[in-house]
Amino acid sequence: MSSKTRTEFVSLAPTLDSSWRALILFGRNAATYKFALGLSILELGRAEQELVTLEELAVPFARHLCKHLVVVDRQALSSRSEFLDACRSYNSGSISHEQLINTTVRVGFRNVLDAYHVLDGRDIDHRFFVDERRSNGGIRLTAQLHELVAGAYESLSAETQSRWSLVEAAWELNVPQRLLTVRFDPPTLSLLAQDHRRRAPITGARGALSGYQKGSCFYCFSPISVDPANASLGQVDHVFPWSIGPTVGGAPIDGVWNLVLACARCNTGKSNRPPHPRYIERLNRRNEYLIASHHPLRPTLVAQTGATRKDRISTLRQALDEVTAGGVRMAWRAPDEYAPRF
Repeated sequence: MSSKTRTEFVSLAPTLDSSWRALILFGRNAATYKFALGLSILELGRAEQELVTLEELAVPFARHLCKHLVVVDRQALSSRSEFLDACRSYNSGSISHEQLINTTVRVGFRNVLDAYHVLDGRDIDHRFFVDERRSNGGIRLTAQLHELVAGAYESLSAETQSRWSLVEAAWELNVPQRLLTVRFDPPTLSLLAQDHRRRAPITGARGALSGYQKGSCFYCFSPISVDPANASLGQVDHVFPWSIGPTVGGAPIDGVWNLVLACARCNTGKSNRPPHPRYIERLNRRNEYLIASHHPLRPTLVAQTGATRKDRISTLRQALDEVTAGGVRMAWRAPDEYAPRF
């Protein structure tokens, strides 16, 4: 089922950004190197570089990992890593930047370059770089990457950072061995992690949600951004209105299962009205993407909405029945929609 769901994500609007997001969202994580590499090639693509030597690639790659190690020391499932140890030594001032880069070139790119384009055991259709380590000592960024960066750099960068933060939180709290409870905090627009030890923000809700909607409004599929400086900034919306109370359908109203990003027009037009039934299947599909992606929020989503897909659909239908008073209250529907994106 997970593989089928991931295939559906890519095949529905099989664009460059769909392929990129599938790699970041659905790939299995044994280390966070994929996120560091993704952020690095986005940066280098934005700078319009083509051939990138390993020495040049090592600079942003190591920088991102050093920065994240300061926040969460665990960046891999393996207990030992010569590369991560070098990053820690650089952070502590024990080695120079030159030594860090030399170690990164020598051992930092093991596996990650070979595995970057692989999803479910096979290469995706789009290529964002070509491995030219043997012929030219580095990688060559493709025209497809430059096209992608030109249209969605800010959103893809923010989504990758959010995904990275969620994986860190899961590893730090030993999910799924211990359930990580995640809820939305409206004042900060952040997702909060809670267990018996702490209650702390782990990432912004926009970045965490945007990739699964492919940068589109949940209701009308118009383009939205996660960049606060962008006029089309997506707004966090409760599909089942927050005003209904703390729970709906037996699930918490502020659960991630009930959160989507909407354009300003749809968010304002919908207000506190119940969602049209067409959005229930769409919400279910989006939630199945979260679950199928080995998402750190997976245990919370399953615990709040049901252990099986049938149970989760039942929860959504019960919620719809509650908010429409059995169909008495008129449901809201966007006045028009673009072609489906997810």
